[in-house]
Amino acid sequence: MNQGIASTVSSPDTSIPVYPPLRLALLVWGLGILFYCLGFYQRVAPAVMTAELMAAFGVTAAGLGNLSAAYYYCYVAMQIPTGILVDFWGPRRVLAGGGVMAAMGTFVFSLSTNLFWANIGRALIGGAVAVGFVAALKLAGHWFSPRVFATTTGVALFCGVLGAMTAGVPLRIQIDEFGWRSSIFAAGVLHLLLAGATWMLVRDDPSAKGHKSYSSLPSSLPRPNRSYPAFQGIRQVLRFRNTWLLTLAPGGLVGSILSFAGLWGVPFLEVRFDLSAVSAAAVCSLMMVCWAAGGTILGRISDRTGRKKTLYLLCCLFGTASWAVMIFWPGLALSAFIGLSALAGFATGGMTIGFAFIKESFPPSLEGTVMGVYNTGMMVGTPILQPLIGWTLDLTWTGGTAKGIRIYTLASYQAGFSVMLLWCVLSCFFIGFSREKERG
Repeated sequence: MNQGIASTVSSPDTSIPVYPPLRLALLVWGLGILFYCLGFYQRVAPAVMTAELMAAFGVTAAGLGNLSAAYYYCYVAMQIPTGILVDFWGPRRVLAGGGVMAAMGTFVFSLSTNLFWANIGRALIGGAVAVGFVAALKLAGHWFSPRVFATTTGVALFCGVLGAMTAGVPLRIQIDEFGWRSSIFAAGVLHLLLAGATWMLVRDDPSAKGHKSYSSLPSSLPRPNRSYPAFQGIRQVLRFRNTWLLTLAPGGLVGSILSFAGLWGVPFLEVRFDLSAVSAAAVCSLMMVCWAAGGTILGRISDRTGRKKTLYLLCCLFGTASWAVMIFWPGLALSAFIGLSALAGFATGGMTIGFAFIKESFPPSLEGTVMGVYNTGMMVGTPILQPLIGWTLDLTWTGGTAKGIRIYTLASYQAGFSVMLLWCVLSCFFIGFSREKERG
């Protein structure tokens, strides 16, 4: 990422601040991204231990869906408050505090002996790591040129999905070796270490290190006397049609990929293609990798061309079509399924365009708030779809069991996944009715 000429050429007057060097910007922003990576790991970890969790807490598919979704309930609920907190307190405080809270939730979840405390732990984790993406984007707005904002958003997603990949095959192998409780407990220790590093090294704005900021806002953070009080800022953001349309749009795409790769994809692939848990996790990991690659590449294309609505809509259409074929095409070969899953993942990466799309509609003082609103829409699909798919599986269960755990048929999975396909179709309409040039 090019930081601009000003960041690499020394000023003849040493009293005039210059933009931060790339290595320092990457260090500060990178710690925020590491937080997001670990949160993504926590997000999809249940996908590779469905049998262990169902056995440990004695739950059916609906119960497991609710347990996994407990993370998302608090994650989604925290998005708008996170945007406000990041605007008013600054990302450093929010990230460090979130790291400590995430560690507490992880310890509760890994040590829980009943479903109640397991849900409490997952909810604490979700609420705590909810601050990661918005805080990282806020840091990017201060430490990097606005010309590369969509690109940094895509790179952030790419790094986050790399974190999710470690919750695929590597976590499955770790669980087989050490058990799921020890494996999850270790993640809590990592949260504590990262919180400490963030507090020591991250600064909200380059001015704290003697450099010039890329933000047009005053350099000091936090800023109690803002142009928009918190609730006035939310009202300002919600006045515009783009806010509603672009917030509703990504729920179908992101909710689908996280419901599939983040929970139900592994058991579905075991049933449809008779894959082992490790092989099924690898297919889901590939989908996540393609999602990450799509976010980076499509964000860069959007930055270069300046086109957002058309590209975003094409991504949604291709993703929706891929899901339709993957779910319902009879006799689909495994190789074709893998190719389509890669395409669906890549197309889902188009959701990163939405961050730049909606950000341009509002002044810099509301960046955190509007991105929190958009991120709410991006994540709201998963806590709805995961338990809804589980409920549908239980509703269509034919009575089969193995080792005391329910076994669901291909028809049951198709019925469950049809709900997420419907949301994808609606997402296409939401993007289609948005306005590329709307300004707040």
